[in-house]
Amino acid sequence: MTQASTPILSGLREVADRYDVVLSDVWGVLHDGKRAFPGPAEALARFRQGGGTVVLITNAPRPNAPIREQLDAFGVPRDAYDDIVTSGDSTVALIAARGEGPFYHIGPERDRALMDEVQARTGRRPALGALDEAAHVICSGLFDDRSETPDHYEATYASMRERGVEMICANPDVVVHVGDQLIFCAGALAERYEALGGTVLYAGKPHAPIYDLALSLAARSRGRDVDPRRVLTVGDGMRTDVAGAVGQGLDCLFVTNGIHRDDTGPGDGTLDPAALGRFLAAAPHRPAFAMPDLAW
Repeated sequence: MTQASTPILSGLREVADRYDVVLSDVWGVLHDGKRAFPGPAEALARFRQGGGTVVLITNAPRPNAPIREQLDAFGVPRDAYDDIVTSGDSTVALIAARGEGPFYHIGPERDRALMDEVQARTGRRPALGALDEAAHVICSGLFDDRSETPDHYEATYASMRERGVEMICANPDVVVHVGDQLIFCAGALAERYEALGGTVLYAGKPHAPIYDLALSLAARSRGRDVDPRRVLTVGDGMRTDVAGAVGQGLDCLFVTNGIHRDDTGPGDGTLDPAALGRFLAAAPHRPAFAMPDLAW
C-alpha cells in the first residue's frame, strides 16, 4: 500500500475478475509516440480472452481510423481491444453542431482529417478561414509542437478574446511524452485562453461526452448494458484519466510510468511507493489502484 492507501498492483490479473470492461488510455499506456510497449497490449488481450471488453479511449484530436492505423504501425495487435473512441470523434460532433463556420484551425495539417469526418457524417464540409473572420476556433494542438510553446500564441489569444470567439479544444491533454521529449498539446493553449477569460469547449477526457461514447461502444460490443461499477479505466494522467474516471464514478488504474514518472519515482520507469504516496496525498483525485506499467 502507498502512503495514500492506494494499492499497488503487480498485474491486471489481480483485479480482472471485478470488471467487465476496461477503458484504456493509449498514449502513455500503450505507446510513447515512438514505440509500443509490449506488456500493456498483452494485458488487454488477456483481459479480453477472459470475457472482458476493451475500449481504447484517447485524447488524440483525430477520428479513430487514423489512430487504429497508427496502432497497427506500432505493432499493437487488434486482439488487444474491441473498439476505439477519440477526442477527435467528440470534436467532430461539436464542429457539426456549429454549422459551416467559418472556423480557424490551430494545429498541424494532419488534424484536418476532422473536417473530412464532418463532411462524411453530415455531407457538409466546414469552411476554414482566417482568424479575424472565424466564428469558432478549433484547437487540435500547436502548429509545430517541437519548437513552439503556448507563449507563441499570445497575439492569437488576444484577438480571440477581443471578439469573444469560442475555442473547441480537440485534445485536453496539456503535455505528452514523445520518447523522452515533453511536448505541449492543445490543452495547454486552451488553459491559457481560459485564464484570459475566453470560452473553451473540451471534447475529450476528463469530460463526460467521450466517456458516454466509450461506454455505448462497450455496451454494443457486449450486447447489453454496462454496469459502471464493473468498469475500470486505465491511464497515466491525473488531470485527464484519473479526474475523468472519478468524475464519471468509475474506478481508475493509474499508470505511473507516464507523464507523472518524475513525480512518482526517479524517472527511470520504476515506482517509488513513498514518492507515489506523496504525489497522491497532494492530488485532487484518488485512483483505485496504481502500477508502474500496465501488465497482466
